[in-house]
Amino acid sequence: MPMFALLTRLSPEAVREPGQFEQLGREVEQRIHQQCPEAKWIGSYAVLGPVDYLDLFEAPNEQVASKVALLIRTFGHATTEMWTIQSYERFVSLVREVSGRAAA
Repeated sequence: MPMFALLTRLSPEAVREPGQFEQLGREVEQRIHQQCPEAKWIGSYAVLGPVDYLDLFEAPNEQVASKVALLIRTFGHATTEMWTIQSYERFVSLVREVSGRAAA
C-alpha cells in the first residue's frame, strides 16, 4: 500500500492553551478514523520547526490520502503538504530496475 508523509502547520489561532493541542489531536484522529477507515496510521511526530507535525500513513490510493489532508484542513486552523514516500529498499529496487541490474 502506498505510504504518505503529511506535514501540518497550525495557525497561531488554532490553539490558545497547551491543553488544546491534545484535544485537537483527538478530534482530528476521530474524524479521520470515521471518514477514512482504510488509512493505516504509522506514526505522528511533533516537529516544532517550520511545520508542527509530521504524520506517516498508508492509504490505498492518492484519493484517500488527499481526503485525509482535506479532513485536517476542515478544522480551519492548518495548512498541509503531502508527499508520497517509499522505503529506501524499495527505492533501490527501482533504481536497479531502471538501470537494468538484477537485485543483489
